[in-house]
Amino acid sequence: LLQEMTSSIPFGLHSGYKNETLRLWQSSGSELHPHNLMLPLFITDESPDAKQDIPSLPGVSRWGVNSVLEFLRPNVENGLSSVLLFGVPEKVEKAGDGGAGETDDNPVMEAVRRIKKEFPNLTVACDVCLCPYTSHGHCGVLNDDAEGSINNRATLPCLASQALAFARAGCDIVAPSDMMDGRVLAIKNKLAEHGFGNKVSVLSYAVKFSSSFYGPFRDAAKSAPTFGDRKRYQLPCGSRGLAARAAQRDVSEGADMLMVKPGLAYLDLVRETKNSFPHHPMFIYQVSGEYAMLYHGAANGAFNLETTLMEVLTSMRRAGADVIISYFTPRVLEMIK
Repeated sequence: LLQEMTSSIPFGLHSGYKNETLRLWQSSGSELHPHNLMLPLFITDESPDAKQDIPSLPGVSRWGVNSVLEFLRPNVENGLSSVLLFGVPEKVEKAGDGGAGETDDNPVMEAVRRIKKEFPNLTVACDVCLCPYTSHGHCGVLNDDAEGSINNRATLPCLASQALAFARAGCDIVAPSDMMDGRVLAIKNKLAEHGFGNKVSVLSYAVKFSSSFYGPFRDAAKSAPTFGDRKRYQLPCGSRGLAARAAQRDVSEGADMLMVKPGLAYLDLVRETKNSFPHHPMFIYQVSGEYAMLYHGAANGAFNLETTLMEVLTSMRRAGADVIISYFTPRVLEMIK
């Protein structure tokens, strides 16, 4: 029989994964540990003790600068090692340049200080973008033209100043999500000029696509643009070439870590980006629409949430993600502890 077999694997594959230990060996590099997860948090200025549930993201809330500490405590005890903060300002005066984002009126500033004081070993990242703080809801300063196009050059110093303000508040990572050309270099230069060059790292939303999967997030962050869309600066969903060039751009400007966003529909580009830059930690943002799909699918009996969630997260790790930013992080920490 063996002489008649022509397979390049004449004895088959089944013997290599016949029990749980062997299956784990075959899955090496795709395991999930607490350090592979980052928890996104929405910080509101409504009141320090606020807890605002988000209907489009069941189980997710906006937090005040006090209430977020109580929410974090059991998660830190379960191994949570990093968070990503988004400001949801409701009391600030918004302007065309988003300048309020770099002031203490931004609730993220106080949240960083309190979180680092309460949990000094928790790594804190701050999303850097103008959209929560601009009057028009776009991610950059606008030109004075009929189209309301982005003024990339004028936007860069605004982003760099916001990043510096987060650094001064005590964050460990700044994460520019705006998709402006040159923003990583502008931020790295600003941090270096003020003594934070070796203290605060840059996690770049390098490969960020224009996506309908962001819908619930825009509700949560109250950051939808007042006109138009973001297709002129976020990547078109069918583009591989632009994805590669965007990652190369940000690496050349000094990004410490890279992100692909969204996750599940873009795993091919996660793998391509990781292959191109194997020495840069790779992040996937499992975005709000992905969370909502899994939540509602399970709630309606389509599948078991925990089983399917672990399959999805494992596939992200297999594709090359070192860290997954997920609203499911508290649940996953309970599952794997």
